[in-house]
Amino acid sequence: MIGWKGRTEIAGIRLTSDMNDPEGVPYFLWDRPETLGHLRERLARVESEERVRILARILREARDTDVWHFITPGQLVRQWEVLSPLLGRRRAFWKWLLDMWREEGIVTD
Repeated sequence: MIGWKGRTEIAGIRLTSDMNDPEGVPYFLWDRPETLGHLRERLARVESEERVRILARILREARDTDVWHFITPGQLVRQWEVLSPLLGRRRAFWKWLLDMWREEGIVTD
């Protein structure tokens, strides 16, 4: 059921598209309920390999506009070599975006 402010409740889990709601479960983690607050804590404290795995999931599943709540364009460029093999069908999109940004001088390697 879709509710107010982009929230959806499924089996008692409040999914949200509000990336500023620390108590909400982001829509892209619907199958592994974890609040945004907990997700941000994990990203801040986990080792590199797990962080890459988490970021790859966000890049695969979240809307591109929501990704920037978790990673900066510069971080994406710097981590591209380790992230890109984990992006599945979304890899082509992110490669295209980074290539366009490089052409425009928005990001550099």
